Amino acid sequence: MSAPLEELTARESVPLVPVRSQPAARAPIGRQLAIAMAILAGLLIPLRATSFVTFELTQVMIYALAILGLNLLIGFNGQFSLGHSAFYGIGAYTAAILMSRWEVPYYLTLPAAGGVCFAVGFLFGLPALRLQGLYLALATFALAIAMPQILKFHPFEDFTGGVQGLVIDKPDPPFGLPIDADQWLSYFTLAVLLVLLAGASRLIRSRTGRAIMAIRDNPIAAAAMGINTALYKTLTFGVSALYTGVAGALGAIVVQFVAPDSFNFLLSVSFLVGLVIGGVGSIPGCLFGGLFVLFVPNIAESISIGLAGAIYGVILLIVIFVMPSGAAGFVRLTLARLAALRRPRPNTQLNPKP
Repeated sequence: MSAPLEELTARESVPLVPVRSQPAARAPIGRQLAIAMAILAGLLIPLRATSFVTFELTQVMIYALAILGLNLLIGFNGQFSLGHSAFYGIGAYTAAILMSRWEVPYYLTLPAAGGVCFAVGFLFGLPALRLQGLYLALATFALAIAMPQILKFHPFEDFTGGVQGLVIDKPDPPFGLPIDADQWLSYFTLAVLLVLLAGASRLIRSRTGRAIMAIRDNPIAAAAMGINTALYKTLTFGVSALYTGVAGALGAIVVQFVAPDSFNFLLSVSFLVGLVIGGVGSIPGCLFGGLFVLFVPNIAESISIGLAGAIYGVILLIVIFVMPSGAAGFVRLTLARLAALRRPRPNTQLNPKP
């Protein structure tokens, strides 16, 4: 039966109300609280802890920054790399050479190291465009193996120091601050880490970040949508190298020494392990990855020096079994289960018939 004419007229005369755009979703309160607690811990621990503990905290933040650079490449763009120890070494040597040879201030070596590593990573990413999967991993593996030998090469000894490496001075706190050099470097590293973490977060949430992740999910579909896959892949390689190079420069400043054998292939494997343990594609998980990379080998050696490698492997297997999606995925799953337990259960009891 057709609707009456008055009803049709009433429906057609309903004014169209414009739909207001929804505001951007804010980060959950729990996540904001966790970030605030992490920053507070980074500020308070150097004031109460010994110099060695402060040094270890600084190393954790440096490793987290290097893992973040690797995460941008693997977790968000889908390109595999086993050669980020080379970018870490390039950044470290850039800072060491500038400070020891030309007395450049330490804080100016960070953008220099980032710029050099970005250029090297971008140029290396150009021939790597033809490689995917295992072949790209093999090419980056070759880079990690070759870099220590290049640093030892005789014509470069005047700059790199050859096998003996370079020694640099530890910077003093500025403005007469009543803290020692280790505490100042910890705060300085924390500030750099927060700035680069914020930059990575904004990059991933931007249009460029969506294009990068689209290439990871389906390169053919991304190219069909008009995304320049070659440009975005090389740029991601450069940005990833930039982050790792800045971490290497910070590591050289904190340790006060660089040598070619410090940037071998095992360092790349450590970064990859930290990425998987922290959570592939998770920015906050890089901090947990830095903790694992620094402390778990020391824990294994404290248990048994002769069986340190075996104990480290057992711990790694246990962690992967308990957290198959990394620390970030484990935290998300735990919070989801807690929220499900707090949610009131629906009453499924049937009402009796009258």
